[in-house]
Amino acid sequence: CVAAAAAFIDRTLQNEGAWYRADDVESRLGGALSSYGSSVGAVRGTVRDALRKFKELDHDAVLQLASGLWGQPKPGSRPVFERRLAAVVLLQSRAGLLLHSDLTRIEGFLRSAESPELVDPLLSDVVLPLLAGLAGRDRQRAGVVLARWSQDPDARLRRAAACIGQQSGTE
Repeated sequence: CVAAAAAFIDRTLQNEGAWYRADDVESRLGGALSSYGSSVGAVRGTVRDALRKFKELDHDAVLQLASGLWGQPKPGSRPVFERRLAAVVLLQSRAGLLLHSDLTRIEGFLRSAESPELVDPLLSDVVLPLLAGLAGRDRQRAGVVLARWSQDPDARLRRAAACIGQQSGTE
C-alpha cells in the first residue's frame, strides 16, 4: 500500500511537471535538490488524491510514505523538491496522527530540508499542531527534544527550536 501510494505520487508529480518550473526551482535552491517542475497546487492535489485513493494509511504508513518521498527517488539520484513538499503536505494533512516520538523523524527532515520552503511549513503546519495536541508526559518528552534542538550544533535546528518557542509562546 505504501509503495503503491509513493509510486502514484511520484508518477503524478512527474506528469504534472514543466521544465521551466524545474529549472527555476533548481536554480533557486542552488542545485541542492532536483525538481520535477510541478506546481504547489499540483503537489497539494496529488497528495489529496493519494489520500482518497489509499484510505487505509495509518500512522506508521503515513510516516513510512513521508520518509520514502523525502528520500531519493532512486539510488544515486538527488532528492526531488516536489517529493519532499509532498511529504510535508502529507504530514500537514495527517498532523492529528502524529506522536511526540515522530519529532525525531521530523528532525531528520529539518536537517536535510535544503530550503526554507520546506522548513517553514514543517514547523508551522506540522510541528506546532503536533505540539499543541500533546499533554502530560508526551508534552514533557517533546520538550526534551526541543531543548536538545535549541542546543544542537546544526543552526537549522537551533533556528527551528527558537521559531517554535516564539510561535508557541514557550520562550
